[in-house]
Amino acid sequence: MGDERRVVQTDEAPAAVGPYSQAIVVDAPLLFCSGQIPLDPASGELVEGGAAEQTTRCLENLEAVCREAGTSLSNAVRVGVFCTDLAPDWPEVNAAYERFFEGGEPPARATVGVAALPKGARVEIEAVVACPR
Repeated sequence: MGDERRVVQTDEAPAAVGPYSQAIVVDAPLLFCSGQIPLDPASGELVEGGAAEQTTRCLENLEAVCREAGTSLSNAVRVGVFCTDLAPDWPEVNAAYERFFEGGEPPARATVGVAALPKGARVEIEAVVACPR
């Protein structure tokens, strides 16, 4: 993305407490991705496993949507994570998320505990992604 996506970091606000940036500024068209739950695209069923596996599948699904739009989830400027059991699942969710964005500048992120998600999913993830010109 070059100069189209830049991390904003200040010592005058609390540092990130996980794999996310305080903010991202972007000078590029944006792709607004709907939330993805951890459905296997071939079967349409929830993936087996716990919060880590569900997080990984959500991110893989988002990556596929981004690829179709001509971009990559590595160009995400903001991600929203929704979890049905935030406190006990958070370490697994955060670790899987961190592995996905390893080696790059992670996007800004908000995480919210919710009462329920479609099809009984434990995790749903949405994203706003910069697109190359």
